[in-house]
Amino acid sequence: MGPQVMTVFGDAGMPERVDTVIVGGGIIGVSAALCLAEAGQSVAVVEKGHIAGEQSSRNWGWCRQAMRDPREMDLAREALNLWRGMNARVGGDTGFTTCGTLYAARDEASLARYRRWTAHAAGAGIAAEVIEGAAVRALLPGDIDPPRRGLYCPGDGRAEPQRAVPLMAEAARRLGAHILTDCAARGVDVAGGRVVGVVTERGTIRAGRVIVAGGVWTRRILSDLGIALPQLPVRATVARTQPGFADGVRQGPLPDFLDGVFGVRRRADGGFTVANAYINSVPVIPASFRHFRAYWHLLRMEWRHVRFRLGEDFWREWRDGGPVPFDRVSPYERVRVLDPRPDRAYAEASLKALKERYPALGGLRLAQVWGGMIDATPDTVPVIAPVATIDGLVVATGFSGHGFGVGPAGGQLAADLVLGRKPLVDPTPFRLERYFDGTMPPPVYGV
Repeated sequence: MGPQVMTVFGDAGMPERVDTVIVGGGIIGVSAALCLAEAGQSVAVVEKGHIAGEQSSRNWGWCRQAMRDPREMDLAREALNLWRGMNARVGGDTGFTTCGTLYAARDEASLARYRRWTAHAAGAGIAAEVIEGAAVRALLPGDIDPPRRGLYCPGDGRAEPQRAVPLMAEAARRLGAHILTDCAARGVDVAGGRVVGVVTERGTIRAGRVIVAGGVWTRRILSDLGIALPQLPVRATVARTQPGFADGVRQGPLPDFLDGVFGVRRRADGGFTVANAYINSVPVIPASFRHFRAYWHLLRMEWRHVRFRLGEDFWREWRDGGPVPFDRVSPYERVRVLDPRPDRAYAEASLKALKERYPALGGLRLAQVWGGMIDATPDTVPVIAPVATIDGLVVATGFSGHGFGVGPAGGQLAADLVLGRKPLVDPTPFRLERYFDGTMPPPVYGV
């Protein structure tokens, strides 16, 4: 079972028509809805389960610019600017605080990679540096084996995933957005080459524009429209420790910290969020074979960190393959909230490593472990783009494990594209067509 998410009650009624329907109630879809509502547009968010029920509440909670692909740097920079003003914008505490991120450099290859990255970051206006010695130790009080050097990005931050997205949704609703939960979108209705609405299990909402921000479900939604999006799931495991422990302990990492087998952040409840930073579980599904060639470069780069799993995900997709008529129960109604089984051993290994490094944290224990499904693209860079073959359709997906931190900017860019206004950042790197016209660069960093 996933973490407890702040409840957002869905609207009782459903509009017959809006300017824009957003499929997906995660951080991308909700951020886009907030931007559209602020612009005076009528908008409906259609979510098959509950707001932030899947990866938007199951992530690490990092809001980072550090180690972004150069194509994402502008988006990440703008996202941090938006996070800094988010509490005032939504009228609530998202948990955002500027804490910095620190990536340990324990070998020369990592050090060289971080130095190359800082050169790119400087060009994008992102403050980052390689630090060493006393500067590292000051950020890691109580660490008995601190790295000698590390990449430090002081402007990065953290927020509370289980609170942030629901607060954004409620803010959008106060501005007139319709928030529909337990209401699956069965498909996008297209006529004459353009969007005319979205068919839900409760009926049809007419709209001239649709944003599909369905996370790992987006590939299937687009497939029903004849669009072969290369996007595959990656199963991640995250854990939280008991609340209150860190309140009386002055030791432990101060920034979000990544070192070897663990990634860690402090939580607003006085605990820590801990995750295994070394291993990714990859479910083998029928689409894995269709898109294998597109992922070859990423697999070659990440093979040491990948564990393939053949199980229920394969058979579920096999069973539900192919378009489903709008008047029948859809796969989205059969899986209200995707709740993958976590790899508990990975979380236990991460916590063990953390406690070995910080004796003062020896009393930490795992309070909850959960799984989540990341929507990964072949180059680990998202798609935020209109679909050339269907007028009025915009896709925002494939954030490859980076979606929470960059979400406010990703949602705003999708809204900008819908409105036809000046975009927050140059959308060219996020074109869908890069996967089909030979312009996709190889991945720079993994998931």
